Amino acid sequence: MFNAFVQAGVPKQAMSIYPGLGDIGAAVLNSCPRSLIFGGSATVEQYKGNPRVQAHGPGFSKIILGDDKVDQWEKYVEIMADSVYVNSGRGCINCSGIWASRHTEKIAEAIAARIGPIQPLPPDDPKAGLAPFTVPNQADGVNNDIEAALKEAGVTDMTAKYGKRLDKRERCDYMRPTIMHSDSPDTAMAKKEYMFPFATVVRCPQDKMLEKIGPTLVCTAITDDKKFQRALIDATHIDRLNLGPMPTIKLNWLQPHEGSIVDFLFRARAFQHEGPVTA
Repeated sequence: MFNAFVQAGVPKQAMSIYPGLGDIGAAVLNSCPRSLIFGGSATVEQYKGNPRVQAHGPGFSKIILGDDKVDQWEKYVEIMADSVYVNSGRGCINCSGIWASRHTEKIAEAIAARIGPIQPLPPDDPKAGLAPFTVPNQADGVNNDIEAALKEAGVTDMTAKYGKRLDKRERCDYMRPTIMHSDSPDTAMAKKEYMFPFATVVRCPQDKMLEKIGPTLVCTAITDDKKFQRALIDATHIDRLNLGPMPTIKLNWLQPHEGSIVDFLFRARAFQHEGPVTA
């Protein structure tokens, strides 16, 4: 396979093989000494524990409001809305869950009021903020999955009053911003993430949050509670931790969220030498 590409004049280092294209991608991953993949939970699970494959799945990024700050939730609505909506919610660093012990329905209503009315605009419109789904039936599948999860008790669509979620067009489809409320961290909706502006506001006691949030790429924790901050720092299922009111989408590029390329391509070794070092 590689020889065919090289003979055609395509340099090896310029090739990208997508696992979804039949068995080609899987064959490449099984034969290469080092591979990097991005995909959904099902894709990531296939390579769990495989040291030759560095797999990056959904972000499940979250904002947590500590008990000491949650009564001031109005101050953080813009941060929460931007974390969900900016870049059309397509990034793994976009927020898909907002967790608090109280005021969760009011928080969900406020975020829904801010981004729920947003309409799809043509891609060349400078105000366009929603990306289209160009793969046939993909948006339908996402919408059907959401509708199925909505049947569970304790889950409410807070953006339903702003219009239909699925907006079908001739050549593409759009999913409008959607904010859910879950009165429990144990619903299926509390664990959902999609490729459009979508988030679930989850009611959960603070002392249960770290046990319930699950794997989290970015966690913005708005709290000054030192004990809670220490527990968040120690949580190994949080990859990037922001302490303080900052959007989940705010990155420091000195701390790449996928890790350093050096970590990916090389392994650390110890080295000692006595005497002169020759070039």
